[in-house]
Amino acid sequence: MLFRQLFDSESSTYTYLLADPATREAVLIDPVLEQVERDTRLMEELGLKLVVVLETHVHADHVTGAGQLRERLGARVMASAKGAPCVDRQLQHGDVVRVGQLELRVLETPGHTDDSLSFLCDGRLFTGDALLVRGTGRTDFQNGDPGQLYDSITRELFVLPDATEVFPAHDYAGFTSSSVGEEKRHNPRLAGRTRDDFVHFMKSRQIPPPRKLDVAVPANRACGLTAPADSQSPSA
Repeated sequence: MLFRQLFDSESSTYTYLLADPATREAVLIDPVLEQVERDTRLMEELGLKLVVVLETHVHADHVTGAGQLRERLGARVMASAKGAPCVDRQLQHGDVVRVGQLELRVLETPGHTDDSLSFLCDGRLFTGDALLVRGTGRTDFQNGDPGQLYDSITRELFVLPDATEVFPAHDYAGFTSSSVGEEKRHNPRLAGRTRDDFVHFMKSRQIPPPRKLDVAVPANRACGLTAPADSQSPSA
């Protein structure tokens, strides 16, 4: 597999490129609108054809590049059936997305948002905002639910082999990846914590909303193609 981890510094978002070296078909996970030129150029440099864009959820902190990549490169956009209505294929738990000889298995992992998905491919687990390195996604908007997030992580992600590599959608502390075993042992929100502990901690947090919440969510429900005119201004 050809694999690249790409980063948007403004939103601290990771975008992942996976490609089949035989067919040169590629998939991007969680592209960012401001990085479409970078991602398109990388495809050209590596001789790849983008056939699928996957979204882990309707993001609240950046506008997706999915719609533009679909228009430019003809990729199909795929995401949860509970999420953006603009997608070409609605995904559910257990679905498989095939890109060349690659197979990405869909895991429903709600709790950060009700439409959150993770993707498993060849020992790599792309967790969106559900499981972060030494953290988790927040649960205080977009139908988030801390109990549901705890269940998603412990019942869907932590049952995978410990060596499974974890690649989150964001990082704010300089980490690029982890593993299921590491997070089971060292994630301070989860290691040695009960479900009640986790729910209490998440409900007690007092943090401001994402800066682009009011702009990003409606734009991302349209695959990033109808961002309001003031999309460059921070949301209230």
